[in-house]
Amino acid sequence: MVMNPDPTNSASQGRARPVAADLVARARNGDKQAWDALVERYAPLIWSICRRHGLGDADAEDVGQNVWLKLVSQLGTIRVPAALPGWLATTTRRECGRLVRAAPRARETGHADGTQAIADDHAPAAEEELLAAERHAALREALTHLPPCCRQLIALLAQDPAPSYAQVSARLGIPAGSIGPSRARCLDKLRRHPAIAALINPEAGTAA
Repeated sequence: MVMNPDPTNSASQGRARPVAADLVARARNGDKQAWDALVERYAPLIWSICRRHGLGDADAEDVGQNVWLKLVSQLGTIRVPAALPGWLATTTRRECGRLVRAAPRARETGHADGTQAIADDHAPAAEEELLAAERHAALREALTHLPPCCRQLIALLAQDPAPSYAQVSARLGIPAGSIGPSRARCLDKLRRHPAIAALINPEAGTAA
């Protein structure tokens, strides 16, 4: 469960790795390699949040250990694996807050156990990069479950610059007046897909 102190390592390789759902399912069944892959993949996220709270290496390690232990106890109750990054981020922030409140004087001086907490300028960027990669993966997964007509409509309207409704009508062979309502229905289906719903509300995809 050792955390990776380099927050840019795993984040930059996220797209080449198995999807979170596969890793969670395998880890839930006792696959140690899948568990190690989860730790490697998301340790930079935990580390970057610790840095943003001004924690030093020792405190960040403690927070990481606590977060992974909590995940071990709840791994079997995760309903939507896509919610895992959000759950980890939320749990890490709570653990960091608990640690900061436990020793406010040490935090005010930037020291804890004789070690100065050094801010990592790359941490916020690494955190955003990892979460963005997870969002894109969830979006791709959700899009594959939409009807073909919805996928085509969303793909056209997402172009830059976006085509006019007249152009979309000509391309898809549908009345221009139905494009707006159809778009709304397709986006509603997209939002209700578990992968997207979990990103909107991470804790809804995991047990309390």
